[in-house]
Amino acid sequence: MSDPCVQIATGAVRGRAHPGYRAYLGIPYAAPPTGANRFAAPAPHDSWPGVRDAVDFGPAAPQAPRTGFGSLNMAAYFGDAASFGDAACGADYLTLNVWAPTDASRCPVMVFVHGGGFVSGSPRAPLYDGAAFARDGVILVTVTYRLGIPGFLDLPDAPPNRGLLDVLAALEWVQTNIAAFGGDPGNVTLFGQSAGATLVSAALTTPGASALITRAIVQSGNGLGAFSREQAARVAHRAAALLGIELTAAALASIPDGELTRTATGLTGISLRTSDRFDPLVGLSAFSVVLDTQPADAAASGHGADIPLLIGTNTEEGNLYLAPTGALETSTEDDVFELAAQTHDDPAAVIREYRAQAPSADWGEVRSALLGDALFVRGSNRLADAHGGGSTYRYEFAWRSTAIGGRLGAAHTVELPFVFDRLGLPAVGGPGALLGAGTPPQRLADEMHGAWVRFARTGSPGWAAGRPRVFGQTY
Repeated sequence: MSDPCVQIATGAVRGRAHPGYRAYLGIPYAAPPTGANRFAAPAPHDSWPGVRDAVDFGPAAPQAPRTGFGSLNMAAYFGDAASFGDAACGADYLTLNVWAPTDASRCPVMVFVHGGGFVSGSPRAPLYDGAAFARDGVILVTVTYRLGIPGFLDLPDAPPNRGLLDVLAALEWVQTNIAAFGGDPGNVTLFGQSAGATLVSAALTTPGASALITRAIVQSGNGLGAFSREQAARVAHRAAALLGIELTAAALASIPDGELTRTATGLTGISLRTSDRFDPLVGLSAFSVVLDTQPADAAASGHGADIPLLIGTNTEEGNLYLAPTGALETSTEDDVFELAAQTHDDPAAVIREYRAQAPSADWGEVRSALLGDALFVRGSNRLADAHGGGSTYRYEFAWRSTAIGGRLGAAHTVELPFVFDRLGLPAVGGPGALLGAGTPPQRLADEMHGAWVRFARTGSPGWAAGRPRVFGQTY
């Protein structure tokens, strides 16, 4: 089986042939973001002579290893921490990966944007292998984008939302080059999860989005997750103070990536409550897209209305942030009140509402519900309502993982192995892994993965618009 070569705009790339599909890894879609260019809009990558090997993933974007998940092993989601040290994160990291059927011709294309709180994550993570999509006649593209300070710190002398600009540049690369791999540039579905889904929400409502994408999928994102300029400025001034520099891209240009990632870690938890805004990420991340208009509000004005949308959340999103550390069991009424005060003007009233809806819930369960609604559910519902019409398809993921003694449940990220049809991945199985012990239902993976493929191919996932499809409730 000979290794396949493809000619793209910047030169030839040699991938690797597998039974039924081809994989091309680490293809640059933009110039290396080094020095001052770390804070500039993505620029075209130079052409290369001869044939460039595309058989290994490109470097991860600079980031600190993600911790805070207690007894839960999240390596399948974030990747191996050893991949993210200063030495492993090379300069030429604005790359993407392509999985294509062996005999691809005008195939639908899906472009995936990973999550990680805008500070971590990588397509190198084992969950994001695209073989199942290629098996089912879809070309999958996964994207590395700038994170943390280079990607999202708002600066007076640099374009905002550089990580989002990277994703848009990758979509432009797809428009120019994907036909060479057998893909249809007129049939591109952009999808993402968590922070990646919030980026998809922003891209969906960006003027001119329909020139780049045909459809969008938002998995546990937040259509109300953008920071205001005031909130972003608070983060930026704190970063400058920690670094002891002026708040300019020029001053940041001389700071090594490793120091920037360590500084980004130190920003987590600062107060972003303003006179007219709650913190949409409730202190879990100091970074998000920075927009004058929330994606959900932009959608209500008609932006992205011509792009069919599949959108949903998981039933117990907040469990990811509580169950692995034991906080689901130890949460108190005071903990719940403190969280409610971060997300609502009348915390006592909202707690009464949650208690009325679930009278038997303990304080940990109430806290989880509040957290999941604040981070994902409320903003997703608002975006779905605003997008409206007959091309908005809703889902809910309800299958409960047995991890953490059965306490993880239908938490944030648990749907991903089903969407990617990666239930056999060793890193997702076992009592301390995402799916827990036992055998997860392959039928559910067939249903979810099949719905995503069907939506990318036809614009309909297989159920009526408006009424949500619940996945996994009966398993």
